[in-house]
Amino acid sequence: QVQLVESGGGLVQAGGSLRLSCAASAATFSRYAMGWFRQAPGKERESVAAINWSGFSTTYADSAKGRFTISRDNAKNTVYLQMNSLNPEDTAVYYCAAKMFGRSTEVLDYDYWGQGTQVTVSS
Repeated sequence: QVQLVESGGGLVQAGGSLRLSCAASAATFSRYAMGWFRQAPGKERESVAAINWSGFSTTYADSAKGRFTISRDNAKNTVYLQMNSLNPEDTAVYYCAAKMFGRSTEVLDYDYWGQGTQVTVSS
């Protein structure tokens, strides 16, 4: 069982930055691939970025490429999402998720989810 707790969301102006953190309870955190997803009102949950167990393999949604960076610190059981150049279209609840084995951008591949953190970008 893995418990995930996100933090770092908030209100930011367009063009600003936020860093989201996701702390995991699992002692075997380094065995899990991690993903960041987001869900805006009335829309489906979508992948933002994913990272493999070691941190050496990452993938990003087209909307995140060049602006967002996913990283992890296995010693701290934490995964991060650095978000730069934010725009109002990035407004959503952001979730982190964990799965065994390889990274994935598919919602259904993930076994454990955090409660989410709200990110609001004002224009």
